[in-house]
Amino acid sequence: MPEVIVRKMIVSVEETWHEGGPVAQTPLRKASCLAVIENPYAGRYEQDISGFMDDLKPLGVEMAGKLIEALGGNSDSIQGYGKGAIVGEAGEIEHGALWHVPGGYSMRELIKDSMAIVPSTKKVGAPGTRLDIPLTHTNASYVRSHFDSMEVGINDAPRAGELVVVLVMSTGERVHNRVGGLAAADIVGEDGLR
Repeated sequence: MPEVIVRKMIVSVEETWHEGGPVAQTPLRKASCLAVIENPYAGRYEQDISGFMDDLKPLGVEMAGKLIEALGGNSDSIQGYGKGAIVGEAGEIEHGALWHVPGGYSMRELIKDSMAIVPSTKKVGAPGTRLDIPLTHTNASYVRSHFDSMEVGINDAPRAGELVVVLVMSTGERVHNRVGGLAAADIVGEDGLR
């Protein structure tokens, strides 16, 4: 199987105290970790690519750990997550799909009670392409207060033969959340939905 070759990794943290309304006592914190890696399948069609998911698992765990550390070091404080990939122009969208399993399971492995599916997005693009990573609650996908996103991108990536793989985590609900629905305090936690 191909070796995972990382060119660069970026971790960033965003804190939001208000969106025009009252200032929150505790800001919403969101963090992203982006890794620029070589796409071993760029420039050609390869039928059997699924084995690369296993190769990506250690990178996923490393990135998830970096996010937890960036958000204070306590995985119990993580309430939202999401993932995505940007495929360089010599690749195909399916190469981005290789990140679904290692990206999602790495976060679920490190975050206690994370039963909800990890939302995802992917696209093919040139260097500087931006991607909106969807976020949902880690334990119940129907918790509307945690439906959010974080825009990510890197000015010089992905190059044609690269992938940018992304993980995002958050510490709570949107600031000024007030659209109702299932509250985080009311999660039953049996099926990843409610």
